[in-house]
Amino acid sequence: MSDQRKTTIGTLRRLWPYVRPHRARMTVVLSATMLAMLCGLGIPLLTQRIVDGPIQNKETAVLPWLILGVLLLGFGEAGLFYVRRKLAARPAAEVEAGMRADLYRHLQRLQVSFHDRWQSGQLLSRATNDLSTIRRFVAFAIVFLIVNSLVIVVGMGIIAVLSPWLLIVSLCGSLPLIVISYFFEAKFKVVARRAQDQAGDLTTTVEESVLGIRVLKAFGRGPELSKRFLAQARELRSTELSKVSILAALWSVLIVLPELSIAGMLAVGAVGIVNGWLTVGSLVAAVAVSAYLRWPIDSIGWLLAETNQAASAAERYWEVRDVPVTITSPAAPVPLPAPVVGHVRFEDVHFAFEDGREVLSGVDLDLRPGETLALVGATGSGKTTLTALVPRLADVTGGRVTIDGVDVRDLSLDELRRVVGTAFEEPVLFSASVTENVALGVPDVDEARVREALRVAKAEEFADALPWGLATRIGEQGLSLSGGQRQRLALARAVVGRPAVLVLDDPLSALDVHTEAEVEAALRRVLHGVTALVVAHRPSTVQLADRVAMLVDGKIAAVGLHRELLETNDEYRRLLSSTDDELIEEEVAS
Repeated sequence: MSDQRKTTIGTLRRLWPYVRPHRARMTVVLSATMLAMLCGLGIPLLTQRIVDGPIQNKETAVLPWLILGVLLLGFGEAGLFYVRRKLAARPAAEVEAGMRADLYRHLQRLQVSFHDRWQSGQLLSRATNDLSTIRRFVAFAIVFLIVNSLVIVVGMGIIAVLSPWLLIVSLCGSLPLIVISYFFEAKFKVVARRAQDQAGDLTTTVEESVLGIRVLKAFGRGPELSKRFLAQARELRSTELSKVSILAALWSVLIVLPELSIAGMLAVGAVGIVNGWLTVGSLVAAVAVSAYLRWPIDSIGWLLAETNQAASAAERYWEVRDVPVTITSPAAPVPLPAPVVGHVRFEDVHFAFEDGREVLSGVDLDLRPGETLALVGATGSGKTTLTALVPRLADVTGGRVTIDGVDVRDLSLDELRRVVGTAFEEPVLFSASVTENVALGVPDVDEARVREALRVAKAEEFADALPWGLATRIGEQGLSLSGGQRQRLALARAVVGRPAVLVLDDPLSALDVHTEAEVEAALRRVLHGVTALVVAHRPSTVQLADRVAMLVDGKIAAVGLHRELLETNDEYRRLLSSTDDELIEEEVAS
């Protein structure tokens, strides 16, 4: 057995845990299909009895019963095929649904770095197209691959009983199909995998085009992206045509060889009838059985192609499922001491990406309970990475981060993310109501708490002005709202759970001057008594903080009061003055 075939079988064997709960129904499906095919094989045997009995001997007394037997076998075959189709749909759909649910859960548990590397279109393709391919395999291909193989063996046995010579002729046409199917199988699998990967790339392009339609229109880049889309579509079309070419060549062989086999059987059978060692009925029955076996034999190549497509789809599915989840709750989580005061410490923290590139190097910071610390630094200095370590969106590669003396890696993820509230620079909203978006992290919160959070973020007024108030669905990505409105809802979502620690990644970047002043005033209230780490790019945001830490090339270069750093640290002054020269000059002058 070749390595490729071992890989195919091994990959498909991994589907068994999903099929196993439905094995009883699948056994019934296999049995019904097998019985249906045997009914079909029984008709040629009755035909032999008719030809060699009533027709040859001119005795018509039993003819009606034989004809009735043919009719009953025909109706039995049709009824059993109906049962097969009826029963096969549910287990196949449930296998698909179970695999899709497990994939979605796994994607939710995977670390953010995984999603940074993978294209969303590739993940979407695996969750839709590939699982549909697996469903078809479970519902149809695997059933007929087993049944047709058994039917071919039974059919060949019937021909052997009718005449060994006719069996030899039949095998001369059938055996080459096995070799040819094996050759085409290996070739088809490579092309099938390429088509699935290209379909994933195409899905990514479509998704990016839809999500970025405003940018594309604003910059007039639609035609260029259309060219990219068309180029990918042509590649996919070319690959799909290659699949068709392979199948076309295979089908031409599958059609020709059985025809030659039947012609050979007629020639040998005629000689046998003339020489007296074969009856007319036996020849008719053998040719009828051979004709009945055409579809099972012809379908083997196609079923093998479907099997390879399913194996490629399963391979792509397990590529994602096999990615280990590195950020998990510990087996024996340590509870935070009560009450939680939110004392956050970074102790000799290092962080490096998987490629070895180090972003943070020996960071030491102490956020006292109830303190607001602003984190400033140039682009690429590691600010966002540092904030991601607190809620464990990423894990340190050296040192540790603690809350109230407990390493965040020793806390359960549920408790950690209940204690730590987060708002990102680029607010992500979902196609859901305002209430559902705000209460995302605290699903059992009541409307009063939601409104309180909206008031803190100065979002209640515009939320109530929406067509259905807080029940208004704000649309995919919240694109129906302004940037400031989206950011205020993200702020409300961060504070609705009343966390002990707040991590805010430049929370005021999308606000106009008037709204910024309102949200700043509200944040001053919510930050009182809460430990907060705030990434800041504006002097106005820095002024919300009790202290400021400046991050330079992954290291803490200075920590102190905003005014003191302005007066004593040229790099800090230069960093903030690039944002707002006039405000800095006024502060220094005062």
